[in-house]
Amino acid sequence: MNQYTESTYYFDYETDEIQDLIKEYKTKDLTQKGITKKEIVQQLYLKIRDGWTYYPYYFSFSKENFKSSYLAKKTQGQCVEKSILLISCLRALGIPARIHLAKVKNHIAVERLVEMFGTNELTPHAMVNIYLNGKWLKASPAFNKKLCEKSNVPVLDFDGKNDSIFQKYDALGNVFMEYIEDYGHFEDVPTDFIFNNIKQHYPMLTERFKGLTEMQF
Repeated sequence: MNQYTESTYYFDYETDEIQDLIKEYKTKDLTQKGITKKEIVQQLYLKIRDGWTYYPYYFSFSKENFKSSYLAKKTQGQCVEKSILLISCLRALGIPARIHLAKVKNHIAVERLVEMFGTNELTPHAMVNIYLNGKWLKASPAFNKKLCEKSNVPVLDFDGKNDSIFQKYDALGNVFMEYIEDYGHFEDVPTDFIFNNIKQHYPMLTERFKGLTEMQF
């Protein structure tokens, strides 16, 4: 279990950027204030979910750009980036966490996705595995509250007891999102797997940006 609380090249939580994100939890006497580990996880989940706007139209093939200290300085991020941030914050507080990847299909507001990617499938989609009260739970901090309200989709919360990985339907009962392939969990950020996965699934996109280390559109 110790490997899931360790600092790594990507989960570089000793840095000032990550320490600043968790400073309120390091200065409080949490026991005296009655704040539980579950509540800390829930608060950090909301902090990452809503503190960085979800933006899926960006890719980087530079490993440096996946370090949590680098991501903390941004104002927006896609699911992999936001998951890395949350994991780094949790590990910094001694809470075991790891990244979990999958392929998903979106069914709402997909016109731009199809135009850019050639499909409404997003891969790899990232979530966070959190070890809490003796079991691993899944949580996805990708979709910020304002985006959910704009898309007429229920906001995805995390109760610290159950998996919270996607909104299956929008507020009208239309199918919103589904998981179609599970790649499993990883101790560290598998950037080689991520880069190869993107190239494999989006040949039209990668050919368009051939030779570049970053794509944003």
